[in-house]
Amino acid sequence: MIVAEQKPIEEIVQSIKPYKKLLIAACGTCVTVCMTGGEKEAIELCTLLELVSELEGIQIRVKTIERQCDREFFVDFEEDIEWADAVLSMGCGVGVQFFAELYPGKHIVPALNTKFFGVTRDVGYWTEFCQGCGECLLEKTGGVCPVARCSKSLFNGPCGGSSDGRCEINPDIECAWQIIYDRLKAQNRLDLLLETLPPRDWSSSRDGGPRSLRKSSVYLEVD
Repeated sequence: MIVAEQKPIEEIVQSIKPYKKLLIAACGTCVTVCMTGGEKEAIELCTLLELVSELEGIQIRVKTIERQCDREFFVDFEEDIEWADAVLSMGCGVGVQFFAELYPGKHIVPALNTKFFGVTRDVGYWTEFCQGCGECLLEKTGGVCPVARCSKSLFNGPCGGSSDGRCEINPDIECAWQIIYDRLKAQNRLDLLLETLPPRDWSSSRDGGPRSLRKSSVYLEVD
């Protein structure tokens, strides 16, 4: 699942301020599940924007496009998109880009910051599992991704700095290679750890370990 969080309201306001007719396009899949860009969140955002004095006189429509990464789901919204001066997309970065590709003459404004590909750990809590690196090695690592889940993205065993199965960079997370070892041992496949995986080009990589997003209740106070 793609996990995202809403941009600061000040940033959104500045992006849409020049326009008088705004379509807020919710997305009915991943960002609905992570309670960030679904119909409920779109309606809440609409209500909030209508209270902003800088946007006085703006007309806002709210529509939910089931998947903003799939052309067929746009068909029923052609009239609304044509009506709008700009579209505030509540889809992930993929959805925003695809929206903009389909309607190159329309300003498509992102309402969210896309965070990572993750799993649901608990209500309102997600952790990263995949970085979408395009060259999956899960067969050799017991179904645990060392790119996304090791803080150093190491390919050939642990760094040696972990303690009690916890990461030396961030003790709040498990050492990915400890998990890999335990998983392969349980499968009687520890021989895979003797294989040397080839080096990769890390020029476009990121560091810091698995990212996470924990969503808590937010209460809006209006004077």
